[in-house]
Amino acid sequence: MTTSIILPCYNPVAGWEQIVCSSFAAFCKRVGAQAELVLVLDGHSSAVTGESKAFIKQNIPALKLVEYPQNRGKGYAIRQGVAVATGDIIIYTDIDFPYSPDSLYTIYQALKNNEADVAVGVKDPAYYAQVPAMRRAISKYLRVLIKTFLSMPITDTQCGLKGFKKEVAPLFLQTSIDRYLFDLEFVRNCFKSKKYRVKAIPVVLNEHVHFRKMNYSILLPEMLNFVKLLFKK
Repeated sequence: MTTSIILPCYNPVAGWEQIVCSSFAAFCKRVGAQAELVLVLDGHSSAVTGESKAFIKQNIPALKLVEYPQNRGKGYAIRQGVAVATGDIIIYTDIDFPYSPDSLYTIYQALKNNEADVAVGVKDPAYYAQVPAMRRAISKYLRVLIKTFLSMPITDTQCGLKGFKKEVAPLFLQTSIDRYLFDLEFVRNCFKSKKYRVKAIPVVLNEHVHFRKMNYSILLPEMLNFVKLLFKK
């Protein structure tokens, strides 16, 4: 059973290419098989140089590189990756592999062992002690909104680690939100379709993960996206 790992990349931290190569190699070794890496460069970034791309190409032969000049958002980037992925299992996470290797492996195992068609990472309580206060407040408030207005079995939809079988890819590609709430849109679509088995998988954040400052200018557009989801059929 083949696997595609999709990584959206925009303004990564220094040394990102070493993190990607070492984390990807560790995953392949653990599953005992070669996987495909789909790297999506979501707009121009000074941290993504010709040398960094050459380093990844040299160390990961099974690489698909998707790039475009203008930043379009994480949801848009992952859709581009899913569109070219060929794995039987498709997993996406962030460029710095912020969740533990065990978390990534558990997502993979749930799909490989046919425990689910869609595996949704959900953050453990310790996660909230590691993140900045404002990010923590926004995350918890969104979970309250999801529980109150959408009545979904899973309220933690924004964890940056999810996976699904290739037959679910067309449903993922039907998402339309380009930025952060694409995750919510996808999980909601899975429950609404009633075709796929969705399983929540507890995941653990790595220590010393670097959190970016929140771009508060996107909060209003994302609130509008949430409202649109309420009325979407």
